[in-house]
Amino acid sequence: MNLAIASMMLHILILVIFIVRILTRPHRQPASRIAWIVVIISLPLIGVLAYILFGEVNIGRRRIARLRRVIEQLPDFPKAISGDEKNVTAKVPEQYEHLFRVGKSISRFNPVGGNSGHLLADSNTVINAMVADIDAAEYHVHILFYIWLPDGNGCKVVEALKRAANRGVICRAMVDGLGARIMINSEHWKSMQQAGVNLGIALNIGNPLLRSLRGRIDLRNHRKIVVIDGNITYCGSQNCADPEFRVKAEFAPWVDAMIRFEGPIAAQNQRLFASDWMAYVDEDLDDLLCQPIAVPKQGIPAQVIATGPTARNSAMPEMFESLIYAARHELVITTPYYVPDESLQNALCSAAYRGVDTTIIFPARNDSWIVAAA
Repeated sequence: MNLAIASMMLHILILVIFIVRILTRPHRQPASRIAWIVVIISLPLIGVLAYILFGEVNIGRRRIARLRRVIEQLPDFPKAISGDEKNVTAKVPEQYEHLFRVGKSISRFNPVGGNSGHLLADSNTVINAMVADIDAAEYHVHILFYIWLPDGNGCKVVEALKRAANRGVICRAMVDGLGARIMINSEHWKSMQQAGVNLGIALNIGNPLLRSLRGRIDLRNHRKIVVIDGNITYCGSQNCADPEFRVKAEFAPWVDAMIRFEGPIAAQNQRLFASDWMAYVDEDLDDLLCQPIAVPKQGIPAQVIATGPTARNSAMPEMFESLIYAARHELVITTPYYVPDESLQNALCSAAYRGVDTTIIFPARNDSWIVAAA
């Protein structure tokens, strides 16, 4: 057997291995399978390399195993001071119970009552409210952002954390290793550390070439969580930055939605923060998570629903579709990236067909040219 024949056989074997893997991998749409096979057959070298780098949802087996281990070892969700879990589990209208059951199947959280929530007007209002809450904190401040820039708003939060740490408040701040790389490499990061703020980095990249061999470096921690004294929490789409967002200033201003909650729901976000913190920082937060929460007062029911590498692949599409099919009168969706699969598209069309006033809000300019073209 000469070298040319051996090379051809090896080439065919590699293609067959990748095609079989594409066909047998779970949780992949038929159109996606066909597209990858066409690319690999048409452009073998480029196609195989592209599939290795981007073809599968994988942040690395060790990271996933560590996250699973941390989540499984977390203590049970705290009950009310009386010890009766029924005191914190919210009563929701019967027509919405199935939606909260879907949510619980994803994050294991029951809906909790006694919460207040306020949608904040704009990015600057959000940051100013966070800074005010941090300045009023008595026990602890927990922050997790995908992007944190050393700009005007970013530095406001930096200084607030330093002030809190200086007066004895326990401060923990975590960021994504790629999204917040500018902050991590800045003097502000060092100044927080020197002030006593505990810092953590999720999904640190290290050597990009070596990291890409162990998992996709484009899969990031996009969570934006703030928890203060276990009773106040923020949740939404806003990163810690000015609305001008200087890293992509041509698409400014960036419009985000952020809600400030008070009540037992903060304990659920606390648990979510702790799962990431304990996975990437060598610190056990079990004692903090075991603290009982106050018997809720009157307020709205709420539930934290979070996905990630340990959640089932279809979790969030199932949640969205359940919500859409539950709509009776009005459905409003705001998204910068509308790339639905067939079932989600059908759910939206079904809502419009049955007379639901359906509105989808897109940005006038999109930072993704592929999504904008679609």
